[in-house]
Amino acid sequence: MSDRPLSVAVIGAGPAGIYAADILSKSELDTSIDLYEKLPAPYGLVRYGVAPDHPRIKQIIVALYRILQRGEIRLIGNVDIGTDITMDDLREHYDAVILATGADRDAPLDIPGADLPECYGAADFVYWYDGHPDVPRTWPLEAKEIAVFGVGNVALDISRILAKHPDDLMSTEIPENVEKGLRSSPVTDVHVFGRRGPAQVKFTPLELRELGKVPDVDVIVYEEDFDFDEGSEQAIASSNQTKQVVKTLTDWVMRDESEFTASRRIHLHLLQSPHEILGEDHVEGVRMERMELAGDGSVKGTGTYIDYPVQAVYRAIGYFSSPVPGVPFDDVRGIVPNEGGRVIAPGGDHIPGLYATGWIKRGPVGLIGSTKSDAQETIGHLVEDAQAGKLHAAGPDAGVGHDKMIELLDARGIRYTTWHGWELLEDYEKALGEPHGRERIKVVERETMTAISRGEEHDGKLF
Repeated sequence: MSDRPLSVAVIGAGPAGIYAADILSKSELDTSIDLYEKLPAPYGLVRYGVAPDHPRIKQIIVALYRILQRGEIRLIGNVDIGTDITMDDLREHYDAVILATGADRDAPLDIPGADLPECYGAADFVYWYDGHPDVPRTWPLEAKEIAVFGVGNVALDISRILAKHPDDLMSTEIPENVEKGLRSSPVTDVHVFGRRGPAQVKFTPLELRELGKVPDVDVIVYEEDFDFDEGSEQAIASSNQTKQVVKTLTDWVMRDESEFTASRRIHLHLLQSPHEILGEDHVEGVRMERMELAGDGSVKGTGTYIDYPVQAVYRAIGYFSSPVPGVPFDDVRGIVPNEGGRVIAPGGDHIPGLYATGWIKRGPVGLIGSTKSDAQETIGHLVEDAQAGKLHAAGPDAGVGHDKMIELLDARGIRYTTWHGWELLEDYEKALGEPHGRERIKVVERETMTAISRGEEHDGKLF
């Protein structure tokens, strides 16, 4: 291994993949790293999973941009593993493969009525308003009253985008089709429901405070939904973040009704669990069961039910990973089975040269900081294995993964994109936004994104 660099493929150009590649590039190993992405553009859920008005999105993208701009990590976009190339292709040419494909779909909700047409997953809606190239360009925004299940930041994002007036989003990068869709929405009330109490919600303090600053949108919290048990008091005492969240919620619950003058409202309901979605052919309401704290912060049902009239339901109860063709997958937990990032086969043995990091490794929990420490663990084990002589690609072209894979992609007619192509696309998006005083306007159509990135002709226009 000493006479050539260690050849590594990282699958997924979101934060998990980029941080893993960055940490590996700074390790004591001599490495050659390719970063594969199924979309024509990098950044994963930072570009396609965070609301465009999120207060910290720009700082995160700047950090990721600086890593890739160095040029030590080669971006190969618009390549789908399992369709364009296979895991066998990668294992033949690279000494190691790191899976960082994230969590791209919604966790299911198993209650009566969840299959009604106006029941939507958070991921699908987020992809729509973030201009994901692989989702429809339109979204059915026809409900005046909407229910959102979940008390994490994704639930906040969805509720804020649903309730916010489109004019207040025009400084962001939302695409034209999203602006048009939001302007047609008749929404007046968004009801956010959480099963547990105020000390157990998963909102982060900054995101919750931002919710209270949305113009012409009142945030309403109900005194009857406020309760604390011994477990809640311990959570508040042991976490400054929990203390800040509870303070914000408490300040809101103390407001007088006379202060509520906005044309749109976001209602935060706690200690209520979804029991049934009401309606025959369409959503007509939700039936929630009143919960009570059990003493340790957990909850139990009371058998008391409350009905709310709504015409649409969004579930923001967690993301779920998709299997990677050719790789073991735990369908229950939604992860690739692993020990500290080393992928394990059904029999329990490590698969040499195959690793996982991020949400595909540990499930969809934690923020950016968790992703960094997660990558540190995985890369630490990869470095250990390399130094122990355990990483050797099997094929005759082992260790020259980049050149051989580019030959393979060219031979198969795959229109892959590169870092230079992303810079071209980024310049194009910024030029679209400039006349409107906006930093950028996203290009959302995959063929257009690809053509711009590759300098090709599309719809009679040469980019």
